[in-house]
Amino acid sequence: MERKAPKGTRDILPEEARKWQYVEGVVRDICEKAGYGEIRTPIFEHTELFERGIGTGTDIVEKEMYTFLDRSNRSITLRPEGTAPVVRAYLEHNMHAGPQPVKLYYMGPMFRYERPQSGRYRQFWQFGAEILGAAGPLADAEVIAILLQIYGALGLSGCKVALNTIGCPVCRPAYREELKRTLGARIEDMCPDCRRRFSYNPLRILDCKREECQEAIEAIPDVVDFLCDDCRGHFARLRDYLSTLGISYFINPRIVRGLDYYTRTVFEVAHPALGAQDVLGAGGRYDGLAEECGGPPTPGVGFASGIDRVILALDAEGALPDLKKGVGVFVVAAGEGSKERALRLVFELRKAGLRADMDYMDRSLKSQMRLADRLQARYALILGEEEMAKGTVQLRDMQRAEQREVPQEGLSALLVGLERRS
Repeated sequence: MERKAPKGTRDILPEEARKWQYVEGVVRDICEKAGYGEIRTPIFEHTELFERGIGTGTDIVEKEMYTFLDRSNRSITLRPEGTAPVVRAYLEHNMHAGPQPVKLYYMGPMFRYERPQSGRYRQFWQFGAEILGAAGPLADAEVIAILLQIYGALGLSGCKVALNTIGCPVCRPAYREELKRTLGARIEDMCPDCRRRFSYNPLRILDCKREECQEAIEAIPDVVDFLCDDCRGHFARLRDYLSTLGISYFINPRIVRGLDYYTRTVFEVAHPALGAQDVLGAGGRYDGLAEECGGPPTPGVGFASGIDRVILALDAEGALPDLKKGVGVFVVAAGEGSKERALRLVFELRKAGLRADMDYMDRSLKSQMRLADRLQARYALILGEEEMAKGTVQLRDMQRAEQREVPQEGLSALLVGLERRS
């Protein structure tokens, strides 16, 4: 038996899990206050959802999806991203028939078969938010602002927003033809992926990071020069809204993102602490995705952010608060006759909202006190035969090394008060 987690995955142990809980708590707080409702979709979907939604020519669909046949010979895929499942759920449950827009957020594991590296795993965690049903640039500005608000609330500084537009089905065909014209004479010198993309989706060439392709890519004209009036107006109003919110950004005409469903607005948020792979979160508008999934025309815009990478950035900045949670109260049973009372006392304290624990391995009094110290207990309650007879307990302040006898009656209220004052 292989006693190691599969390559590209890892166990998140309690100390690390507290960081996840911290990030998830901030995400929930900000999204709920902004009117987003949480949605939890399955971790696997029918493969067609991702093939049609993301695009069959994308790296995700071609190289990175975990796809298998189930026992009924249906093709199933572990979700590689969160937006397509959210849109599928929006359509399946007729959310488009209710008040619009619908604002949703999610958190959970995603799966992609790619080379593991710092902050990138084959099972990774994302949080994201979507606004479905709103076509205007105001929604684009909100999702960018919400993402930055989350990063700010977590304590991250120095985030940089890169912004672009990739047009719409009206103006993008002319740009595609210009790309093919510009790259036609040089395409044979480019990487195999770019040569393949050239025929079916030349816009995806802009996403290539291969050194041998960069010179040709730099010669490509910017998409903004080919925008229709509607797309140009949308992009201008979005920039105005971002300026109104005091959000700094720069235009990066080479951002296209790795998913075919994007239209108009695309953006990335990077953090310098992450090095070359510095993107923390990204997103954009996907006005045609609902139709690709068999639903009515439905505009949409959203973002996704990797929790793993956010935590890397928080660690690098030293921005995480003290998340260590020792036991608040450790109950020490000094003698066999006091164990039942100690057990009841532990659960009474927990019911009062305190973090309480006790020994379960028949340790000696001295060993129990050492365990209380290792568990970073603030207080130890020592309950022996003498205390049992008197209806008292020895209350020891572990930080101050002070000890006094107190009544068992009203003990929970006393400890709650002490914890509030500490």
